[in-house]
Amino acid sequence: MTSRAYAARGVRLAPRRHGSRIHWDRLGRVVLVFVLFAVLASYLNPLVNFFHTWQDARSGKTALVKLRAENTSLRSQARALSNPAVLVRVARDQGMVRPGEQSYVIHGLPR
Repeated sequence: MTSRAYAARGVRLAPRRHGSRIHWDRLGRVVLVFVLFAVLASYLNPLVNFFHTWQDARSGKTALVKLRAENTSLRSQARALSNPAVLVRVARDQGMVRPGEQSYVIHGLPR
């Protein structure tokens, strides 16, 4: 029933009090939004840590691939240097001579 219907019957309605100006429904929504942002902010730091860990893992895998390639290269070089003929050639490239050999230095050769 509307207030006019009550007035027509002679029923007096209690006067409305306007003393409370707090809109509890609006306040509840605002608090709920703040709580939602607080929950989202609490997930932000672990998410950032997860992203950094993922990037570190990717860079670690890349470094591992490079190091394995370098290891393969160094192992093949070590196998080659265990051959006496290769060892003599490398020593001569560095300017070494065998004991008892006479070394010569020739200047002015075209390169």
